[in-house]
Amino acid sequence: MRAKLLHRLKRTKIRQSWNKYNLYNLSQLPRNPVDYSGTFFQQKWKSKSLTRAYHGEQIKEKQWHRLFRPRLAAVVPMDHVPLARSDGSEHGAGRGSGVQSRRPKKLVPQTPYMHMLYAPAERRLDTAIFRALFASSIRQARQFVVHGSVKVNGKKMIYPGYLLNPGDMFQVEPERVLYATGARKDRYDRHAGRRLRRQIEGKTSPSEEAESPLEEKQDEEAPSESTKSDQPAEEKPITKPKVQLSTLLGRARAVLASKGDFSAKRKQDLRSFTRDVRTALSRGSKVTTTDLASLDGQLSEILTKIGENAPSKENSPATAATETPLSEEEEVMQSLSASDRRALQLALQEARDNPIDPTKPYATPWRPRPFMSPFAFIPRFLEVHQSICSAVYLRHPVARPGASEVPSPFSRGEHQLAFNWYLRRR
Repeated sequence: MRAKLLHRLKRTKIRQSWNKYNLYNLSQLPRNPVDYSGTFFQQKWKSKSLTRAYHGEQIKEKQWHRLFRPRLAAVVPMDHVPLARSDGSEHGAGRGSGVQSRRPKKLVPQTPYMHMLYAPAERRLDTAIFRALFASSIRQARQFVVHGSVKVNGKKMIYPGYLLNPGDMFQVEPERVLYATGARKDRYDRHAGRRLRRQIEGKTSPSEEAESPLEEKQDEEAPSESTKSDQPAEEKPITKPKVQLSTLLGRARAVLASKGDFSAKRKQDLRSFTRDVRTALSRGSKVTTTDLASLDGQLSEILTKIGENAPSKENSPATAATETPLSEEEEVMQSLSASDRRALQLALQEARDNPIDPTKPYATPWRPRPFMSPFAFIPRFLEVHQSICSAVYLRHPVARPGASEVPSPFSRGEHQLAFNWYLRRR
C-alpha cells in the first residue's frame, strides 16, 4: 500500500527508485507534459514540487534551503589545437579595414546551467550510494546508512546527510548490495529459506516435534538393559558425522600418500583440509550438515584442480564405495572433446562462484532484478568498483556545453522555474 501511494499512476511524481511503477511513470513523462497554465507563482511552485520529488525527496525543506546555492558550477572546455597554433592575435588583424574573416563559426552547444540546481544534493552519502548502483532506491540507501552497513574512508558512517568531499571513498556491505540489486524470491522460496534457517539454527521442525514422544519412550526403555549399553546410545547422534568425516579424512590422506604429479600448492591445500577435518572431528556432535557439505565441496574442488581421483584402500569400505562414481566421471570426461571440457569447467566454476543457497534473502543463483537496465548508469563524478562494492567521490558535479553531470528526467524549463522559486526565497 505504501509503494502504491509513493508511485501512484495519477498525478504522478518521478522518484529515485527502480520500481516498475516509477519506470512506467517515467516512460509516460514525454507523452503527458505538465500543464503550466496559471500564474507565474503557480508555475514555479508546480516545477518545484515535481523536481523536489525526484531530487532529494528525503531531505526536509529547511535542510535544502541551507544546501541551495545561487551560483551554479560549470566549466568551459578549451580547444588545445588552436591554442597551441596561435596566440590569438589573428582575431584582431585587419579589424576596421574592411577585412572580414570567412572562417566558419563553430557551433557550441548551450551549457545547461539550470540542471545544476540540485547539484548540492549529489554530495549526500545516500544519494551517492544510489547513484553508484548499490541500492535500488534512495530510501533503501538511507536505510543502509542508518543501519551501519556503510563505511566512509574506512569508518562506519550512520548519517545519510553526510556531505562527501572529493577523494572520499565509501563502501557498502556486499550482502546488502546483492540483496538490493538482486532478484526477489517468490513466496514458496521465502518459506523454504525460513525453514532451512531454522534447521541450521537448531530449532526443531513440526515433524521432529511430533516424533519426539516416541523417542522419549525408547529412551525410557533403554536403561533397563545394562549400563554398558548406555554408552553407545549417547554416541549415536555423533556416529554418522564421525563416519563421514573419517571418510573425507581417509580420501585426503590417500591422495597425499599417492605419488601423484601435482604441485606443492595442492599438497598445502590437502594438508589444510585435513587440519579442518580433524578440527571438525574434535567438535563431535556440534558438527552440522552445512559443515559436512562445505568440507565435501572443498575436497571435491581440490580433487578437480589436481585432475585425479583419490585412490581407494582395500580395507576401507567407505573409500571403496566412492570409487565407482569417480571412475564414471573419468570416463565421461575422456569421452568429451576439448571444447566440451572447457564448457563444463566454466559451468562448474560458475556454479561454485554463484551457488544456489536457499538461506540467502535474495534469489540464488544471483541475477539482476527486473527493470534495472534503464537505471544502470553511473555519473562521471563517481568511480565505482562493483567487485568490492566501493566507490570514490572524485569531484563535485559540473555543467559543460551540451551536458550536465546531475542526472535528471526534467527539462531545462522546469529546472529554471524551480530555481526561480528558491531564488525568490533567498
